[in-house]
Amino acid sequence: MSVYTTLSLKEVQDFAAPYGLKAIDLIPIQGGIQNTNYFLVCEDAQYVLTVFEDMDEQAAGELVPVLECLGAAGVAVPVPLSHSGKAIHSIKNKPAQIAPRMMGEHPMPSTLAQAEAIAVAQAKMHVALQDFKLERNFVRDHAYWYGVAQAIKPSLNDADKALLSKLLGLYEAMTAVYPNRPRGFIHSDLFRDNTLFDGDQLNGILDFYEMNYDELLFDIAITLNDFCTEYPDVTLNEQKAVAFLNAYETVRPLTADEKACLELYLAMAAGRFWMMRLQVAQRNAELGRTGDDILQKNPIEMRNMLIERLKFVTA
Repeated sequence: MSVYTTLSLKEVQDFAAPYGLKAIDLIPIQGGIQNTNYFLVCEDAQYVLTVFEDMDEQAAGELVPVLECLGAAGVAVPVPLSHSGKAIHSIKNKPAQIAPRMMGEHPMPSTLAQAEAIAVAQAKMHVALQDFKLERNFVRDHAYWYGVAQAIKPSLNDADKALLSKLLGLYEAMTAVYPNRPRGFIHSDLFRDNTLFDGDQLNGILDFYEMNYDELLFDIAITLNDFCTEYPDVTLNEQKAVAFLNAYETVRPLTADEKACLELYLAMAAGRFWMMRLQVAQRNAELGRTGDDILQKNPIEMRNMLIERLKFVTA
């Protein structure tokens, strides 16, 4: 788990009081690598307290109307609570919020029905946010990830440098041929551990802090990769993948260019998270973040997935 900001129960009780909440316990949440999260136990319900580690109040607050929009569109998301006219307040000089705790379990592994359910929800998100008016300073599109890749590349061994160069070369070549790839606001991190299910019923989608304006196909590729892979094996489960795509298209049909680029984007999504995990490891090392309270996911898992996905890409 990642707990970068340590809080006492008294500090949280003072923070929660203006919301009309009486906190009786505080439990660090296992999972997450960028923000600090606690379960906030009150007398009649449970909530999630999030402390934003790398955002200011304005950036953290940008997500509140997004979640309100998605909630109104019937997508199961935790809409933050508000008091004094806003949802984001300060604790230990960092922006923070309280949202309802959504109950359920992460699908480990996912069932075919769960893959279909998340695909439908993702498509609903893409449609609901297609014309959403929002400008974020937080941008992690291809230009951003290309910069990350170039920064990390010198630290890679020769084989990994060649792998990265091959991926980026294929991307540049294929996307020039197939330009009709719609863009919009995407979750960007819709892995199984950011979802909650009760059986095959989707109860909640969590952690929108990576949300940014990018190609919808990247969002699809990220989620399809995770929901249709049965780790530690990184091979794609084709039955689940077909079911996922069919379910997604009941809400938003893919363009012909998106379909042509899908296999490449499955590889590219794995490559992005390979770079992200290497970047997080470097940042944690620079800041001296160590110990049992710091979750650091294995970059090799995404590297191996990238190699597997590239087997099916033809330029």
